[in-house]
Amino acid sequence: MSDRVPVSELSRRLERFRQLMDQHQPDWELAAIFGKINHYYFTGTMQDGVLLIPRDADATYWVRRSFQRATEESAFADIRPMGSFRDAAETFSTMPKTLHVEMELLPLAGFERFKKHFPVEQARPVDGIIARVRAVKSPFELDLMRESGRIHQRVLEQRVPELLKLGISEAEFASQLYPVMVEEGHHGIARFSMFETEILLGQIGFGESSIYPTSFDGPGGNYGMNPAVPLLGSRDRRLKRGDLVFVDIGCGVNGYHTDKTMTYLFGTSATDEMRASHDRCVEIQNEVARRMVPGAIPSQIYTEVIATLDDEFLRNFMGYGDRQARFLAHGIGLYIDEYPVIAKGFDEPLEEGMVMAIEPKRGIEHVGMVGIENTFIVTPSGGECITGDHPGLMDVPCYE
Repeated sequence: MSDRVPVSELSRRLERFRQLMDQHQPDWELAAIFGKINHYYFTGTMQDGVLLIPRDADATYWVRRSFQRATEESAFADIRPMGSFRDAAETFSTMPKTLHVEMELLPLAGFERFKKHFPVEQARPVDGIIARVRAVKSPFELDLMRESGRIHQRVLEQRVPELLKLGISEAEFASQLYPVMVEEGHHGIARFSMFETEILLGQIGFGESSIYPTSFDGPGGNYGMNPAVPLLGSRDRRLKRGDLVFVDIGCGVNGYHTDKTMTYLFGTSATDEMRASHDRCVEIQNEVARRMVPGAIPSQIYTEVIATLDDEFLRNFMGYGDRQARFLAHGIGLYIDEYPVIAKGFDEPLEEGMVMAIEPKRGIEHVGMVGIENTFIVTPSGGECITGDHPGLMDVPCYE
């Protein structure tokens, strides 16, 4: 599998971007792309610079550092070195009045530095358009995500049970899990678009740790290392016989992620409440997947599925207590959290080739978070799962 993004991919992405800009922003003049993940998407490399996409001229990737690496990695047609934004500005005979930028990403100070050389009159957001372009994956992208899904399935369904040992801490378990993932082919990072969201592997918790509150907008929880680094896992919480183990981690290949959650019963059997709640979550996952066809409306799927759940189940569904997430699935790709989302307010129809992680989960007091998560591709026959079909609550023996 080549690491180089084909020029046909890059051309298709720019063409789709221009089409959506013409459709939704018919008076657009110039888009300036600063985010490195978006650089990678449109050029095949991620450097310190800016991608300029004029409406009536070819796009140019201006690179401060490293120009050499950019030209070696990328098949993009026009890559140029720059000392400052002045070099790029001097190629414009007439300065556009309106500029489209990533307002969710670009710091104000960085924008002001850019405006010294591009004194535009008005700035507008381009984030939504880029999100929609990236939401529909090509066969090239889907191949990478399917490979990530195979790695994800192997690690969580086969390798994790071997790592769960009596007395191991959450931090030790996570530290042993990371090299296993890299060994299997994981690209080594889990990327999120949410502002200042840091993550290492994902959310890993033994027992009640998995419902401990966090600032992360998702159903699970974890203690983390300490208040300064609420990530990875606790050094003090050690695995005990009878624990429910919650492992919600991202995996990726060549930048493209999948998302998967597995739960394990360490030296115990599920109680009736655990089994009933977990099985209901699996049913919800399968129902959402069944509805993931081109033309389906995400907000409608959310409303109709939620309407089938009784009040008792909804208590602690998608989060424990008052910390409930208000979605059932999220888009995924170069970021783990992408457009679209199965939630209220997402009214544009699904398209074939979109990829979503479905994650119905429910917290149980003194037990932890049960439920499931897998990654699915939108197809005419419903969601195609690419991360395995194990239903979770896997039994793991406890050896003294």
